[in-house]
Amino acid sequence: MLPEKASRRTRVPRAGGGLALALLCGAQLTLVVDASIVNIALPSIQRGLGFGDAGLSWVVNAYTLAFGGLLLLGGRAGDLLGHRRVFAAGVGVFTVASLVGGLAVTPGWLLAARAMQGVGAALAGPGALALLATTFQDAERRSRALAVFSVVASAGMVVGLVLGGVLTAWASWRAVLFVNVPVGAAIVLLVPRVVQESARREGRFDAGGALMCTVGSTLLVYGFIRAAERGWSGGLTIAAFCGAGVLLALFPVVEARARQPIVPLGLFADRDRVGAFLMRFLLTAAMSGMLFFLTLYVQGVLGYGPLETGFGFLPTTVALIAASRAVPWLLPRYGPRPIMAAGAVLCVAGMVWLTQVTRDSSYAGVILGPVLLFGAGTGLVAVAATFVAMASVPAGESGAASALLQSMQQIGGSLGVAVLVTVDHAGSSEVDGMRDAFTAGVGFTVCMLLALAAFRGQGRSGAEGRRRGSRP
Repeated sequence: MLPEKASRRTRVPRAGGGLALALLCGAQLTLVVDASIVNIALPSIQRGLGFGDAGLSWVVNAYTLAFGGLLLLGGRAGDLLGHRRVFAAGVGVFTVASLVGGLAVTPGWLLAARAMQGVGAALAGPGALALLATTFQDAERRSRALAVFSVVASAGMVVGLVLGGVLTAWASWRAVLFVNVPVGAAIVLLVPRVVQESARREGRFDAGGALMCTVGSTLLVYGFIRAAERGWSGGLTIAAFCGAGVLLALFPVVEARARQPIVPLGLFADRDRVGAFLMRFLLTAAMSGMLFFLTLYVQGVLGYGPLETGFGFLPTTVALIAASRAVPWLLPRYGPRPIMAAGAVLCVAGMVWLTQVTRDSSYAGVILGPVLLFGAGTGLVAVAATFVAMASVPAGESGAASALLQSMQQIGGSLGVAVLVTVDHAGSSEVDGMRDAFTAGVGFTVCMLLALAAFRGQGRSGAEGRRRGSRP
């Protein structure tokens, strides 16, 4: 391991921690929201730009593919060049691409802008979490900051549906892109003033590893996207999965020989961290699939408009925030494993409840209860898993750890939608297919409970908290 080189730092007063947290969380919220905010606006985009049915889905997929495929590269770039520098550059690219996309007059123009948004997000996303970990050195403050960040990252998909419905109903589809511009510009201007630059490591990029992980991750995400659209047996789908499998299988071999691997294999030596990655993967798979089909149900079966649909998901966010606020208080006392177990049980209960949906169901009878349970469960699991994933990570590897965590979320989300869409297509009717999809979603939540076996006892944080007798 090569020595780290301390970069020139901007002196940030302790009081600036709150503003730093707000900026980093605001950036993360914007990046996550953008994956779902356009969903409700898709019919308006189709009418406005003349998209065909096949091309329309790529308004979402172009962003997801670039974001998910380049995350590991973005995380390692921050480790080597400085996370604040790469984060600001990524937010800048994302902001300019949002402006360009909002001005689009052809389908190709918009798709190119969405792909560039994904590139910017892949650069900025890992840096946001890595900078948070280096900004808040005190264990108690870091625990609280990670809790806020995790809530923002998990609630982003739901917030995107709400915001997309409001902007589409009150303005136009272009507003879902233009809204990023003032937010992104403010972040780029303020971050150098309130966030310290991280220490950066001397060295060069692991070119072979970067190429393999980028192409492999991109093919894997593309395979799931293609499976959701065309089924699992298509030639391109199979080719994408085969290519991803070969590259990702060879990836650890290449990384083990690299002097500065793009993904330090030591990150996988901690069993708890691996378990946390798996929990986030399964949670996002279940949540993405659930939100996808609930959006279809409330609009296609219940007849809700874009605005009503958006507000119908607000209880999820409320429950998520309420549950997550308890995690920093619970972690030092009980450790992460019991907290994640409780959250997983709530997610299982919520998804099982959704399997009772029928054509005659009402929002209050079959939707409200499950989204409250799932929101609360997500708050508990997401915060505890993020805390474990980023605990004890060396400063020079925080970007890689952050990128891995976010890659699990991106790939999990793509997998969840692909699997549940496949099950839905096998149903005898629209509602029967949705009910079958929710049943498949139960499988993801049950696997979350099984994944808890990867954790050792209650985890270090619980034991350390009891020895210190600390209070968050």
